This record gives sequence, C-alpha cells and structure tokens, in this order.
Amino acid sequence: MNAQAKGFPTVLLVDDENDILDLLEYEFKGAGFVPSTATDGLIALDKARRFPPDLVVLDIMMPRMDGYEVCRALRGDARLRHIPVLMLTALSGDDRHIQGLDAGADSYLPKTSVKVVISQAKALLRGVRRREASPTRLAVHDLEIDRDRYVVFRTQTDGERTALRFPRKEFELLHFLAGSPGLVFTRAELLNRVWGARVNVVQRTVDVHVRKIREKLGKRYIITVKGVGYKFLENL
Repeated sequence: MNAQAKGFPTVLLVDDENDILDLLEYEFKGAGFVPSTATDGLIALDKARRFPPDLVVLDIMMPRMDGYEVCRALRGDARLRHIPVLMLTALSGDDRHIQGLDAGADSYLPKTSVKVVISQAKALLRGVRRREASPTRLAVHDLEIDRDRYVVFRTQTDGERTALRFPRKEFELLHFLAGSPGLVFTRAELLNRVWGARVNVVQRTVDVHVRKIREKLGKRYIITVKGVGYKFLENL
C-alpha cells in the first residue's frame, strides 16, 4: 500500500539547488506529504521508476537532463505517464510555459512562495481523486476511452481496433469532452473541470492540449466554436 492510501501522498522533488530542495522537502513534509528528493533528472527518473510517487515537482534548468526531458521520459513510460507533474522554474515567458505543457507538464509555476507551490500540488492531487471516482469507460462514435489504462481504442471501418495513447492531461480533456458530446465548453470551464479551479494555468493551455489531441486522433472529433471554446461532435 502506498503512502497516499494511508492518507500521506508521496512527492518526488527535483532541483539541482540544494537550498531550494531542502526548503521544499521541509515544507512539503510539514504539509503532510512524504517527500523524496533528486538533484538532477537522471536521478529523478531512476527514483520514479523504482518508487513511483503520487506527484512530481520538477525544476527545469538542471545538469545532465533538464526538466523538459524528464517530463517527456515520464510521459513515455506506461507506469509513470499518469503521475501529475508540476514544473517549477526561474525562467519566465509564455514560450517557456507552452514548452513545459508540450513536454507533458500538468501545471507550470515560477519559483515563488512555497505555500503557493504546495497549494497547487494539493489541487492537482484533488483533481486526480475526482477523476478516479468517475466512470472508467466511455464509448462514443468509433472510440472507446478506457480511463483505467489511459488508452483510447478506435475501431476502423474494417473492424480492426487501434490503440492510441495520450499523456494524462490530454487524455482527461478528451474524456471530459467526449462525455458530453454536442455541448460547448469555454476554455475557462475546461480549465476548471479538467485542471481544477485552484491550478494556476493560462487559457492557452487548453488550446495546446486540443492541438496535441488532434495530432494523434484527427481533427473531426473536437470542434472549435469561434469566440467560445470547444465541443466534441455529437454526430460524425
């Protein structure tokens, strides 16, 4: 049984600055987490593979392997791809934010108050628990969306089934939209329902994830409603 099952979520804290890492470890422990630490990306991946945490808090600028590479490696591992990743960075700018989301991060924060970081971490874990309580399988059009395995099966016209795999947030956005075909959701509503009201991400986050879903699934399922948001088509 992992620590979260006993009420204590585990978190892997990754930063090459020891003073920051010590502060994060102290504050997360005081907030009820069970922390482990890593000082570079390679060490972080090794620890995550041996003892998968409930959450990863990840610096970007690190030696040997930066945070973007670590995040992509986590998303490429079937056992680890569903773990929430919160990126922490001293870098600024929308391009950096989008690069983090493209790598598969769930949220992206500047290095700021540790209390803000912990609040964000708790919000990500609450979102995971809410989604775990929702229906595990969804059949719509030629798709079967299996939340237990985070895989989407598409049935071809010849009856053959193809498995498509998505990073966690892309999958959850698709699952949410497909659960209400024909309904239009604003970007703000999608951020609230998929990421959580307390998670600090910009509305462009939704656009990035829709684009990446379309790259894998095709453009015909999720439609842009100009000036409003997105909807999953009721009839193909």
